[in-house]
Amino acid sequence: MPSLFPSLPKFLSLFSLYLRLGHEDGDDLDDVSSGNRGSVSGVHGSKSDLGDSAGAGSVQKAQRSKPARPSDDADKKLLFSEEQTKRLKDVEISFPIVYGTISFWLGKKASEYNSHKWTVYVRGATNEDLSVIVKRAVFQLHPSFNNPTRVVESAPFEVSESGWGEFEIAISLFFHSDVCDKQLDLYHQLKLYPEDDSAPQSTKKPVVIETYDEVVFSEPTEAFFARVQNHPAAVVPRLPPGLSLPPQHVNEKKRGDTKDHALSQWFMNFSEADELLKLAAARQQVQAHIVKLRRQLTKIDGPPQQSRAASGQ
Repeated sequence: MPSLFPSLPKFLSLFSLYLRLGHEDGDDLDDVSSGNRGSVSGVHGSKSDLGDSAGAGSVQKAQRSKPARPSDDADKKLLFSEEQTKRLKDVEISFPIVYGTISFWLGKKASEYNSHKWTVYVRGATNEDLSVIVKRAVFQLHPSFNNPTRVVESAPFEVSESGWGEFEIAISLFFHSDVCDKQLDLYHQLKLYPEDDSAPQSTKKPVVIETYDEVVFSEPTEAFFARVQNHPAAVVPRLPPGLSLPPQHVNEKKRGDTKDHALSQWFMNFSEADELLKLAAARQQVQAHIVKLRRQLTKIDGPPQQSRAASGQ
């Protein structure tokens, strides 16, 4: 049963998040092309240990990824109306996402070459449908799997498999034409075993590894903005004064959110409100530690000696 109060390192990471939420700058960093940071992205800030999971879970470093803007080739402009190509200056739309894996030990059914079943996925951070921006997701598995390149054309964007080994999974997200014409590459390390080697394996308690990210689209077209401005997966800023775009009502397809997903009970919670509550609890814990340490120091050093002037000596 996880503790309600996080450890001191956890408090420090949460406090870093608290500062970032209130003082996050908008400067872009250099493009990143390796590790867990996406191939076409600018990276801001970091989050870690943001939430407890019912399984043996951990949260990887967070990013803020910026896919390149759709190209402005003259030939392409001829294919779209002014509304579809006109851009909103100094406006950003972000979509919080989570990608990761959940793996279950097979217990008595486990064999030397088939010990775990697992699922790799990309979902909305609040389990909203990402198909509003994502056209398809491509998962690159280990070459030892049959058909290691798995293409998922609709939400939920996930692949389930079984095996015995851990390896890095490459995930490529392809966006709708009005969103972005560049893919976003993500990388995730499949974990089958708990980080605590002494913890026994369980068929009921999975190993959950997730990474929080924010996909940011700078200067979106008016058409794209109008299409997603009321979508629950989007974080939309206020428009500049005097600018108003009526929302477009697009025909709703089959619901692709993950709120009722079979594995949703194991998903980690990335709500900022929950994070701030945990931050407040962590601050209380730190204050309690400070009081306790002061009492211990008093016992070691003895009560403070009164000055001679105060004692009359």
